[in-house]
Amino acid sequence: MGAIMNERIKEMLSWFDGENPGTIRNLYRFLMQGRLGGTGKMVILPVDQGFEHGPARSFAPNPSGYDPAYHVKLAIDAGLSGHAAPLGSMQIIAKEYAGQIPLILKANSHDMLDQSSDPIPAVTASVEDALRLGCSAIGFSIYPGSINFKQMYEEIKEMALEAKRNGLVVVVWSYPRGSGLSKKGETAVDVVAYAAQIAAQLGAHLIKVKPPSEHIELEEAKKVYEKYNIPIRTLTDRVRHVVQSAFDGKRIVIFSGGPAKGKEEVLEEIKQIKEGGAFGSIVGRNTFQRQREEALELLDEIIQIYKR
Repeated sequence: MGAIMNERIKEMLSWFDGENPGTIRNLYRFLMQGRLGGTGKMVILPVDQGFEHGPARSFAPNPSGYDPAYHVKLAIDAGLSGHAAPLGSMQIIAKEYAGQIPLILKANSHDMLDQSSDPIPAVTASVEDALRLGCSAIGFSIYPGSINFKQMYEEIKEMALEAKRNGLVVVVWSYPRGSGLSKKGETAVDVVAYAAQIAAQLGAHLIKVKPPSEHIELEEAKKVYEKYNIPIRTLTDRVRHVVQSAFDGKRIVIFSGGPAKGKEEVLEEIKQIKEGGAFGSIVGRNTFQRQREEALELLDEIIQIYKR
């Protein structure tokens, strides 16, 4: 970490004054790591897709990705802020790389062999695993909109308490889905903003959400958006609203890269996300499915956007 503590980082850490000093130290690591260290922005490489979507769908476009070590090396060489992976991958990489980049142990996972309308991830790792492997954080998915929300919320409440007690950062993937929502509703601006608020209320330090669409899912919410003329026309407007929904920007909201798409589309989306006040991006398939040099070039351009 070559960056120097500055007023912006002090301000961001002050949002978490009630936390264990060990947790503050690990938050500091993320905020000071890599090429965006000290800017208050971050770019993280998550690679849980092998579990979530299947190995061929995830890694066949770039077979180097079948090896978990490929991804952590990519994150380090690109100068990223952190790397997230499930337990099995982490057990391969942690001994060599835990001190080189902050690691996020993905502590629950869902697989595509379950096609139910109300999925629920299985808890697949523990705080003890994260500590044993030298991780700086645990990551946990919740699905607001699923009939199984109660179980997920109670699981992350307990795991977050244990993680914070042991000085870890809590990262929540807040991904609306389930029988309570339409397909369009999963990325509706009102629903994504609600998902960010839920994750913040459940104790997340970092919150991962999808870029929101202009669609409004809930009729009662639609009335409020219209009454108060909440701006949602552009992606920049919608990102600003989602960030505001997480304690007026006092929780670190980062946006996923989503399905694989063309380079220019990725960069244009990230420009708008940055302009909306997002704290960064967590980009997986759009980087690791490209060949290494192309991925490094894309990550460099993403970092340059957040540096401006």
